[in-house]
This record gives sequence, structure tokens and C-alpha cells, in this order.
Amino acid sequence: MSVLRFTGVNSREAMRQVREALGDEALILANRPTDSGVEILAMAESAAPDEPAGAVHHAPPAAADRPLVPPPVADAPARPARDFEAMSAKLLEEMRDMRALLAREQESRTPTGGLAEQITQRLLEAGFGAALADEIAAGLPEELASAAVLDERALAWLKRQLLSRLEAPGDEAALLERTGVVALIGPTGVGKTTTTAKLAARYVMRHGTRPVALVTTDSFRIGAHEQLRIYARLLDVPMYALTADQPVSDLLGRMQGKSWVIIDTVGMSQRDQRVIEQVAHLRGDTSPVRLVLLLNAASQPDTLEEVVLRYRQAAQAAGAELTDCVITKQDEAGRLAPVLDIIMRHGLRLLFVSHGQRVPEDMALADPAALIDEALERRQQAPQPSAAAARETAARSPTLLGQGRRLAATLQVLRQRLDGFAELERVWDLLGLPASVQQQRLETLLARYPSHGRALGMLWSERRRVKGEPWPMPDVALDADGRWLALPLLQHRQVAGQGPRLAAAEERLGTSVHLMAGLPDDEAREWLERRALSWVSQVRGSQRVAHGGERAPLKALAGLAEALEGVACRFRGVPARLSLSTLPVVVPPKAARRAEEGLAVQAWFSEVQDAESGRVLARRYWVTPARLGREPVPLLLYQLQGDGLVQLARRAWQQLDPGELGELRHDVRLLMASGLATVAAHLDLAGDEEAMDLRAELLGLAGGRRRRRDMALLEALVQLFLVREAIRHLGLGEREAG
Repeated sequence: MSVLRFTGVNSREAMRQVREALGDEALILANRPTDSGVEILAMAESAAPDEPAGAVHHAPPAAADRPLVPPPVADAPARPARDFEAMSAKLLEEMRDMRALLAREQESRTPTGGLAEQITQRLLEAGFGAALADEIAAGLPEELASAAVLDERALAWLKRQLLSRLEAPGDEAALLERTGVVALIGPTGVGKTTTTAKLAARYVMRHGTRPVALVTTDSFRIGAHEQLRIYARLLDVPMYALTADQPVSDLLGRMQGKSWVIIDTVGMSQRDQRVIEQVAHLRGDTSPVRLVLLLNAASQPDTLEEVVLRYRQAAQAAGAELTDCVITKQDEAGRLAPVLDIIMRHGLRLLFVSHGQRVPEDMALADPAALIDEALERRQQAPQPSAAAARETAARSPTLLGQGRRLAATLQVLRQRLDGFAELERVWDLLGLPASVQQQRLETLLARYPSHGRALGMLWSERRRVKGEPWPMPDVALDADGRWLALPLLQHRQVAGQGPRLAAAEERLGTSVHLMAGLPDDEAREWLERRALSWVSQVRGSQRVAHGGERAPLKALAGLAEALEGVACRFRGVPARLSLSTLPVVVPPKAARRAEEGLAVQAWFSEVQDAESGRVLARRYWVTPARLGREPVPLLLYQLQGDGLVQLARRAWQQLDPGELGELRHDVRLLMASGLATVAAHLDLAGDEEAMDLRAELLGLAGGRRRRRDMALLEALVQLFLVREAIRHLGLGEREAG
């Protein structure tokens, strides 16, 4: 598809260029202010048949050729224009692929029976659209798919899926503390004047009357001014009037000292061509106006769809954003699900819900959980539109932003769940920068990561290169809950020598648990024992130990070990069972003359079997300090589960091709790859409900489930981060809080 850049001294001039070049049906991808005016990224509704997808073109002579990404730092060399064009094309292609992939996944996993069909039916009866119902049912986790009925656990999962798609501020105090100009827009009769009064009353109760002002632009309805003036008099705040064609900037200069200004706009049909002009007049020059769309809960779904589409297009055409909404007339709606469906699919944020005429009582901050409970309770067997028709409606709507909000929500959950995930994102932020800038920023990031106290233990990798690769696997830190930190630690940045390395980890990070590949050397072993720290060493079956006064390879003593109860686990992405047995032995030093000389340890023998077939997948041997007895069993499991990290990191390394992603330092690429590996492995192993939801969401991106779930999750994470880069570079990122 053809992407063009346009710049003008103001948004009206830039949009004039867009319409002249691409027509009225042009799709606005992004806009941003520049030093010389406004810059808009737009594309035609369809590209020429022989034009490669993702191609980026310069606009006609009237448009500037300034790049859309921020310029590099002053001491960095400017990148060639062709590099930027290639990067832009790649990012846009990723965005297109994301939409296609989600659509294919939804079609391929459309429910045909069982619990998925019950979920779909429940959503349709509530009034949600078929497209959303199919999308949710298609993401049913494998842990729930075999259930016969929609029980409490499945219903709780369904509510979580709806909650993850409905964004709300959550904190009214933070929302009302944000100063500025708010304009309520929407069709005639939606309740803008009453909502203006309700919102103003909330501001007055929090901040007093002095900093609040009301503005009306409705000069068409008889008595419109008088109705708002009555509210203003009751609230003891001033009211100002604007004509329909008067820009709001003409009035802002007269309202010095007013920190909270609310504009009640004239109601217009979404089909009225003057909607664009109305929104354009609301856009302030020095004081940006925050647009809030009012949606009538009692309206038909098709009407709501058209309202959102037209008003959002009008905002884009005016160079503004429309991301917030308020539900009105909830008390008049037979079902609440249709309006929630529209809000979810379009990625709007729901601020308030209005449910009556009383000011200010009949308006409340949006409570997503309560709204979803109410929506699911209000069910009826009324005829539903066909699934094909509903999906066609959804396909016409700009769901890319809604999908972007879902991906942003997934990233936010991962940030909150995994320590180090935010730092992993910052490593990805280096993508596309010159190598010198990458090095400078990476040094700054790693100098502070991780801080003391964030790591309970360390999973130490072998001190050699991974077979067939030019890099050694980085070390991975564990937090107090046994979760791996999302960003691993590069080996070459650590001190030489095993003993000094362990001591440095304790001093810098506060680690007290060490999972090692191979026995510690004499110096490290003495250091560990002197501090009575917990440690586990994975060794080969050929490791010679002493037992009963005789020396023998460890594997030869397996028959003498005491068997323990088996443990269910996952191994390299599949369900497995770990059988353990243990035996006290002695690890003699090389110079020992007698078998009983050396370090007393507990030897551990394990066999990992496929949970379904019983096939032996692996055998592992460990030794732990004898003083720990049988306490290290959880540590053995941690180390076993880290077994697949190298494979995952190698797969991610291969997918992060610098030929496609642009200039990429070796160490940056390794951190990106190994970080994705740790996150994928964690999500595969975790057994809580939040992890189950994350897996279902991510596996939808990976194109479905497969035998190696960890590999599927890894590919989904690669896709997630690439789409994140596309959204970030095109200015469609997460909106600010508040």
C-alpha cells in the first residue's frame, strides 16, 4: 500500500493536501506537530496492483521530506534516506501482517462445538457482536478447552477476556486532576449538555468554582444556551458562548486562570459533512482540546459503529485524536453489550457512564468489571445478525487501533509480571539506531541492571559458545519467587574466574542461590561452603564419586539411590514427569588418596518422561551440599526447566535478522534473543490463571497451538515486539495515563 507524508502550516492545510492527493477516503495513519506546522502520514484506500506492499513514498512537492522518526542524537551520523525507507516499509508490513494473522487465526479457530460454542452463544445472547465473540472463543486456553460446560472457572476466564479489552481510567482523582480543555462531542440528543453539567459538578466538588468554566457552541437549538446557563448558575461558574464557525482559540485568551474548561458542542448527525469543520474549530493552538465522544447506550449497533467511525475520521482530519468516550442513557438501554462491543473493538477508553438526568448523581466513573457483569446478565434470545454480516462490519472498521490497545495491554501485564521486562523493552528501543548510539545507550542501561536485591539466585550458563553459534548463552537471574528476570546478563560483562564471579554476584545483586553447569572449582566450593549458600551443580553421568569406600561413575550408582515421589512438570515445551532418586556420596578432590576424602554431597538421579507416551526425554544428574538434605528439590526443577533456554535463544537469534531489521549490534541482538527466550519459557512453565490468559492471547499471534508450546510462544513474542516497534515508530503507541 502507498504511504505518503504531508506537512502544512496547520492541520487544515495538511489535510487539504491529503484530500487532493488521495481523495476523501484516505486513511490517516498518524499525525504529529512539527517545528513548521503539522505532519500527517496517510495512505490511499487501496494500492495499485503492481505496487509492493509496505512501500513508502514521498508526498507531492507541497509535502516535506522530513522523516517521521525523531532525528538521531547530535553526535550520531545521519542515516541514509534509503535505510529509513526500508525500515518504514518493514514496519508497515509488520502492521499489515498483524491484521492478516489475527484474521486468519480467528477464521481457522472458529468454534465448532463444546465449550467454545457455549462461550460464543453466551456472548451473542448478551448482545456482543459475532466478530468479538469468535475472537474470544478462538483464544480459549487448552487448559479449559476440554470442559463440557461453562463452569465458574471458564466464566471467570471469559470475564477476564472482556476486561482486558475494556480500558478505563480506574482512578477518578487522577483523571480530574488533569487540567486543560475538554470538548464533549456526539450526535444530537446523546445528552451532551447534561453530561457537561455532571462533569463540571465533579470538577467543582474537587477544585472549587474559581478554576472551572463552561463553554457552549450550540447556537442552533432554541434554549440551548439557557439550559447550560442554568447549570452554570447553579454551580456558580462562568459560561461562555461560541458561534459554530468560531475557533475555540478565540475564547481561550479570555479565560486566563481557568484550569478546567468544558465545552458543550452542537449536536450533529454523524452523516453531516460539517462534523469535520466542527472538530477542526475545537482544536486549540496553544491549549490542545481533549475530545470525548458520547455514545448512546440505547442506540442500535450499526448506528454506534457509524458514529465512532465518522467522528474519529473527523478528529483525524482535524489533526486531533479521539480516544476517550462516555456512555450515556444506560438506564434506557435494553442491553449494555452492544455499546461495550463498539468501545472494545475501536480501542476507546471509557471514562464515565451516565444513567439519568440528575446532576451530578446520575453519572459514575466507569467500572469495567461491573459493566461486564451487567452486560453478561442481560441476555435475550432475540435474533442475531448473521456471523458473516457482523464480521463484514468489523472488517470495515479500523480495528488496528483496537488491536494495538490489546497488544499494549499484553505488554503492560508482562511488565507488571516479570522483573526485567521493562529493561528488555528498552533494549528493543535501540532497534534502528546507529551502532554508536546503540552502544552508548546499552552501556547506560546495563550499568544499572539489575540492582541489588532484585536477584535471589543465578542460573549460570556454560562458559563456552553455544554449539554452532558465535555466542555463549547469557546467565539468567531469578527473583524471590523463582521467576527468571526477563533480561539476562551477558557473560563478557562479568569478572573472570568462578569464585570472583560468585562473589561479585553476591555483592552487587545479593544472590544466595547458585545453579551451576558443572562442579564448582575448589576456590568457589570453599567460598560457597564458608557462606553456607544453596547451590546445585548439574554434572555428567560419568562424574566419578565415592560411595561405600569405592569410587565409581555417578550413573553406575543409580540403582542404589532412594526413589522419591515423582513430580509433574514441563520439559522443553511439553508436559512431562520428573522421577527423582537420591544418594549421599563424596566428591573427592583430584589429589585425594582415599575414597572417603573430599566434599560430602547429595547425588540426584532423574529421568524425564513424556507425560502422554511415557517416552524417556532426558536423564539428568546433580549434586548438592549434603547439609541441605532434600531441600534442593525445587532448585533441581528450576535448573531442569532452564534446559530449553539455549534452543529458544538460538531460534530467536535466527529470527532477528539484521538484514531485515537494519543495523544491529551483536550484543544487542543477543540480549533481545535471550530475553525473549526467558519470557517464552516462563510463560510456558507458569501455572497460574494470568499466565494461562497470556498464553492464549499470544498463541493467537503465533498462528495456533503446536507440540512445542514454548517455541510457539517465542514466535508470538517476536511478532509482538516487531508489531510494538511498528506502532511505536508510526506514532500509534500507548496513550499516556490519566
